Amino acid sequence: MTHRAFAFNRFRASRDPCRLGSASLPCVPIPARCVHTTMSAMRVDTKVVMLGKESVGKTSLVERYVHHRFLVGPYQNTIGAAFVAKPIQVGDKVVTLGIWDTAGSERYEAMSRIYYRGARAAVVCYDLTDSSSFQRARFWVKELQNCEEHCKIYLCGTKNDLVQADRGLRQIDFHDAQDFAEEIGAQLYETSSKTGNNVDELFQRIAEEYSDSAFQYMSNEAGVDLSQKKDSYFYSCCHNN
Repeated sequence: MTHRAFAFNRFRASRDPCRLGSASLPCVPIPARCVHTTMSAMRVDTKVVMLGKESVGKTSLVERYVHHRFLVGPYQNTIGAAFVAKPIQVGDKVVTLGIWDTAGSERYEAMSRIYYRGARAAVVCYDLTDSSSFQRARFWVKELQNCEEHCKIYLCGTKNDLVQADRGLRQIDFHDAQDFAEEIGAQLYETSSKTGNNVDELFQRIAEEYSDSAFQYMSNEAGVDLSQKKDSYFYSCCHNN
């Protein structure tokens, strides 16, 4: 088994991986080679899904953010999906992100659709050194727009350390990606899982925007004065979805 296989503990079949966020998803069999962290009693506030072509570095991005490490050695593609929960400080609150790292291979598209149902945020990844991965990112954006219109999209160009070391390797122009991000109303980040550049910033932004939208939702639904009821309504929104 490779280093990547040890990145997550195997998912316990007695726990339901499909009840996250506001959606209740149908469970599907998960291949034995698919590895997961054990889902504990930790409550997940919002569901985040990682999407993109295989080998763009989705798993490495999660590894860097959650475990602050960059794994080297033989590469093993994700099969099905892997899950990890990560608490993050937002002001005086803690928001727990439930992050689903999905398979990038086209043959697992149907399974990936199951995992992004009910997601509040999607990190759509592409490899800055692979032009075809950007086209694949466009595909996933279209899928989300058609199926999960309330899911906020974050575009993520990976392997920025490679193009910084050799600009000739860059195949996706930053301005082209920025234009696409503006077109779809997304945030754009260029990251490096090797150096950690922009990785924490990406997930911090996701947590902050979720926190802001949670307060806005409660304000619209209940017409409350959030300056007076901030603590109690934050808890209600984030822990009863």
